[in-house]
Amino acid sequence: MNFIEKYLAKAAGLEAVVVGQDIRCRVDLVAAHDVTGPMAIQQFEQIGIDHVFDPQKVVMVIDHIFPAATVQAKTMHWIIKDFARQYGITLYDKGQGVIHQVLAERHRLQPGEILVGADSHTCTAGGYGVIAIPVGSTELAAAMATGTIDIEVPEVIEVYMTGQPKAYVGGKDIVLTLIKEFGVDGLTDKAVVFTGPGIAAVSMDDRMTICNMGIEMGAMIACFGEETAAPEVTRTVPLALETIAIVAACPHSPANVRPVTELADVEVTQVVVGSCTNGRLSDMEQVVNVLKHHKVHPAVTMLVVPASKNVLAAMEQAGWCKILRDAGAVVTNPGCGPCFGAHQGLGTERDVILSTTNRNFPGRMGHRNAQVYLASPATAAVTAVCGKITEPGSLPLEGGA
Repeated sequence: MNFIEKYLAKAAGLEAVVVGQDIRCRVDLVAAHDVTGPMAIQQFEQIGIDHVFDPQKVVMVIDHIFPAATVQAKTMHWIIKDFARQYGITLYDKGQGVIHQVLAERHRLQPGEILVGADSHTCTAGGYGVIAIPVGSTELAAAMATGTIDIEVPEVIEVYMTGQPKAYVGGKDIVLTLIKEFGVDGLTDKAVVFTGPGIAAVSMDDRMTICNMGIEMGAMIACFGEETAAPEVTRTVPLALETIAIVAACPHSPANVRPVTELADVEVTQVVVGSCTNGRLSDMEQVVNVLKHHKVHPAVTMLVVPASKNVLAAMEQAGWCKILRDAGAVVTNPGCGPCFGAHQGLGTERDVILSTTNRNFPGRMGHRNAQVYLASPATAAVTAVCGKITEPGSLPLEGGA
């Protein structure tokens, strides 16, 4: 068995499992947010039981639409608050951050433990070795009630990494390159594992970025393993990290990937840095390293959205928020920001947006005709300064723009 199968077998109390086998696994943590949580709560109430399986292992986070942009959004907040109070579960409210970052900081599971989340980017936790499975509202309700999940053992595709990335190439460039390779549905219902000696050159933050966008390839599980090859996988795909270019995903698909050097004529009106994909402290540092020497282009609105309250606190302590504001950027409260397309910086049909978020489908960040490009924080920073999509490293480290 490969390590995914070993972990699933352990959670199911079995000696071994095989691809296609239906199993019932014990879960170690169940989580939802203010968009999916209310639907799961409704399903939970229809089950008709009066308790969750373990209040210490059920978490709700208000992150997608906070502060509430509509009466409906506020109503959904109340549903979660009432449920948390009634069943004694953990609730993160008032701008604590994006669910996946909050779980990493406050409820970090160990490699091989099982996380079930009612959000498609739950697989972010695979960056630190967790078997993180995104589910729908009905499945989440059942998991809250029973502490188990029924799944079919997936095929496992291995990405075997070697070498190390070139300067300015980050996790976003790596995963966008993989999405171009596999397509948006090439790994549907499969697991993708990242192994090989090259993973030593990939930081934990970049690992989380890569796993976060595993769902954009269709994968149900995305997880980092060891530097050795995984045995008994369906297919192994070699990836030489030194060959990865700095890239961006063009409208309107995460798989529509091109080198940034081919997009030099694309002028932008807005730049967004943040989200569960690239809102961590190391992401913010890449932006600050540019904006402490340069100003945001006058034709560009730049939004910086920390992934958590802890990230924001560290930014404030380091003086980064002042640097960003003085350079012309807007630092918002922690949360999902405009990524979900509900508030805080949505685009119109006139807007061309470069974002470090995870999706650029029509309408994802506002008007369906808004042009949304996806790229790394390093690319986002220089693009905000130049007013057009620009490759990192092309600006001097001193002087203004």
